[in-house]
Amino acid sequence: MLHLAASLMIASSARIDKEGGWMKTDWIGILGTGQSLSVGARAMPAISIEQPFGNLKLSTGDLKWPVDPNDPGLVLTPLVEPIGHLAPNYPSSWPLNIDGETPHTGAANQISSMAMDKLHRNVLTVHAAVGEDGQGIVYLKKGAPHKGLNGRSFEGGMIVTKAEARLAKAARKSFGVASIFVTHGESDCGNPNYATELYQLWSDYNHDIKEITGQTQDLLMIVSQQNAVMDDSVSTQAQWRLGIDHPESFVCACPKYQYPYFTDAVHLNAAGYQLLGEKYGQVFFERVLLRHNWRPLQPEKIDHRGTRLVVHFHVPVRPLVWDTTMPQPHQGTPEWSNGKGFEVRSSDGKRVTINSAEIGRDGRSVVITCATDPGSKADVTYAMVAEKQKRTQPSDGTVRWGLLRDSDPFVGSTSKLPQPNYCVAFKWILE
Repeated sequence: MLHLAASLMIASSARIDKEGGWMKTDWIGILGTGQSLSVGARAMPAISIEQPFGNLKLSTGDLKWPVDPNDPGLVLTPLVEPIGHLAPNYPSSWPLNIDGETPHTGAANQISSMAMDKLHRNVLTVHAAVGEDGQGIVYLKKGAPHKGLNGRSFEGGMIVTKAEARLAKAARKSFGVASIFVTHGESDCGNPNYATELYQLWSDYNHDIKEITGQTQDLLMIVSQQNAVMDDSVSTQAQWRLGIDHPESFVCACPKYQYPYFTDAVHLNAAGYQLLGEKYGQVFFERVLLRHNWRPLQPEKIDHRGTRLVVHFHVPVRPLVWDTTMPQPHQGTPEWSNGKGFEVRSSDGKRVTINSAEIGRDGRSVVITCATDPGSKADVTYAMVAEKQKRTQPSDGTVRWGLLRDSDPFVGSTSKLPQPNYCVAFKWILE
């Protein structure tokens, strides 16, 4: 049986679908999940402390777990950072799970700003973050095992959705949840089942949230890549590939190597989370509101011609260019010091020397010239390997990065900083 809030919301959700999707929805829900980067680890003091557009967050007051979604202590308040109660210790879980600045306020303000500029109307989003710092996907999924405080994330997301639906009904507002932001992957860097488990997480959120709100529209899961932990990370590859294998359900918004990091080179600083949120907001606006088939800067095919590799890309805004603000990658690895972030290894795992990497005349390809033919079944990777001889990193950055970006003129509405699209980290096996 549907929760009471669900039955009350069905008429409003039907109106949403009939009148053109989320464009006519009064309040649009966005949930965030993941591990420490999803809850703003190492990012205090928060910097997104103003709410100019009326975006909202679910405040839990002084409530502690377990939380009744009908509790009058659950109210909607202006969305500023931190988005929820700070975690008293580690590990933690919702509703006491926040460590600092999260991507949510940056994202919400970006969505509203773009809507005002391009659609001449405000779009109001309602946010909550239910991630659990340090936890793998096993503790984020539906029916997760409980380990002390952990394993509550999915259940917390359902409580949040029920409460927001109830509050929307009381305010006579139409409501549905449009997206899940997933900022995760470090704990699952070597998990061979990560892609399957992340897809199942989307499926469970999509099914259970629709039963609560009565909406018929599917959710979009917006993910970012983790670039900090483990060479050839399985989770990093999966976060990109899911958007190719399930393009209606997933999109990889970006890698995170281009953002400013905390000194541990794993977590972002407050400015980094704000920038990440702005990119999430841009992608949400394109995919959810405008229904554009936005895709990240990503490879489409590689032509192998002896020592010459031509990598063809989908480029959101041509032409491709090289970033000049970050140092050259792999300066401690002579074979790849001219690769600008590209790495080539033969089928037996030996590094192949890259003589040069140049952007093609078409503005959407990169020509890699190797010293020797890497051969069939060779690996062509980008931003997937950290330094071995010397772990250099960009200033305030992480340890795996590249220099390839597009020419998107997008500027964040809060940060006022340019945010072109940087190439996803990837692994490609040559034919």
